[in-house]
Amino acid sequence: MYDVIIIGGGPTGMMLASELRLHDVSVLVLERDAEPTRLVRSLGLHARSIEILDQRGLLERFLEHGAAYSGVGRFARIDKPQPADLDTAHGYILGIPQPITDRLLAERAAELGADIRRGIEAVGLTQDEDGVTVELADGASVRSRWVVGCDGGRSLVRRALGVGFRGEAATTEWLLGEIEITAPADEVAAISDEVRKTHRGFGIGPTPDGHFRAVVPAASVSEDRTVPPTLDEFRSQLRAFAGTDFGAHSPISLTRFTDATRLADRYRVGRVFLAGDAAHVHPPLGGQGLNLGIQDAFNLGWKLAAEVRGWAAPGLLDTYFAERHPVASDVLTLTRAQSVLIDAAPGPQAARRLFAELMDFDDVNRFLAERVASIGIRYDLGSDNPLVGRRLRDMPLAEGRLYERMRDGRWLLLDPTGGLSVDGWPEVVDRIVDVGEHLGQEAVLLRPDGHVAWVGGVQEGLERALEEWIAVVR
Repeated sequence: MYDVIIIGGGPTGMMLASELRLHDVSVLVLERDAEPTRLVRSLGLHARSIEILDQRGLLERFLEHGAAYSGVGRFARIDKPQPADLDTAHGYILGIPQPITDRLLAERAAELGADIRRGIEAVGLTQDEDGVTVELADGASVRSRWVVGCDGGRSLVRRALGVGFRGEAATTEWLLGEIEITAPADEVAAISDEVRKTHRGFGIGPTPDGHFRAVVPAASVSEDRTVPPTLDEFRSQLRAFAGTDFGAHSPISLTRFTDATRLADRYRVGRVFLAGDAAHVHPPLGGQGLNLGIQDAFNLGWKLAAEVRGWAAPGLLDTYFAERHPVASDVLTLTRAQSVLIDAAPGPQAARRLFAELMDFDDVNRFLAERVASIGIRYDLGSDNPLVGRRLRDMPLAEGRLYERMRDGRWLLLDPTGGLSVDGWPEVVDRIVDVGEHLGQEAVLLRPDGHVAWVGGVQEGLERALEEWIAVVR
């Protein structure tokens, strides 16, 4: 019997598996596809996801396979200078195709000891007081104490739980492909620039490996979006918008995506959770989907591990929905708005021009940049202190960096006062006194995901905060 079964081996599932394995939780990942997908559904990672990778010691291997681009993301593809002094040590986008992200996260989960089984399809589940039984397509079954559905927008787990998935059906569809072309690169760039003056949903450009990546509106919304477009369909739409198909041939991958927008009513039913696209779907504008899923996993992982290992305070698992559901709702709002602003109709284009003017105000530009990059998130932890609930950015300590000291996924007390103690929680909380010059005078208690749980200088206040989160017999 496993501690946790994760259904779905995409980036959300693999990130979650890694987080659980940091705490010696036994994990089984079930992935329906026998081989990793070659489809490129995401092109990069935002600042908050980059921070997470850095905090877990993964960033260097990602940087080896990606390219850092200045800026933290464009709202509705409106070009504006990046605001100064954003609250992150990683103020850039990491361009990296999703298949590489998937592979690196899967390698990390395997390194930490997750049991990953590909070509195994879950077809049903039942739960009782002691655990969850997952039924497999071959007639077998496996059992665990907890299950997390990371199985995408058409989630079997969500449907089996009967969780509502409210929102809007698709009204627009785009085709995305990695292809080879015969047209000269300068001709491609000139045509793309001209088309994008009136069609913001169109684009074509080179990839680092010498291919070209193109996105173009589809002729209509397909009935079955699991069926990839054909090369002929892709060429036809390129000609419809650009007047040429650029000599497209030898596709590496072809896929379709839509503006369908939905959010799960609940993220938990009993012993079963939802994360990533199983809990929320939205248009890819702003590139937030994969990032949102990784961040879901980072939030849930340490909490579920705490429950399995026996040190979770009552109600800890419920904070997953309380914290992440509002974040997903905000992302849906942001992508809905961007969908309107890239529409070529006169009304949306007038709104786009107005937004472009408003973004010349630093506060507006900063607000939207923080929303796209997810670095403005502050969880409501019941404190008036503006730092509580936010993630603490990386900073130099007297020895090393903050994120280097958080690789093991433990709680951390930064105590410049030198007078506080975490002796009652030795297996859960680390303490650093020599914090350098960047923190300030008060102590800061960080959760395993880097969010600030408490700020202060009094032992009694620290103990109350720890007891709110951690059930450890001292």
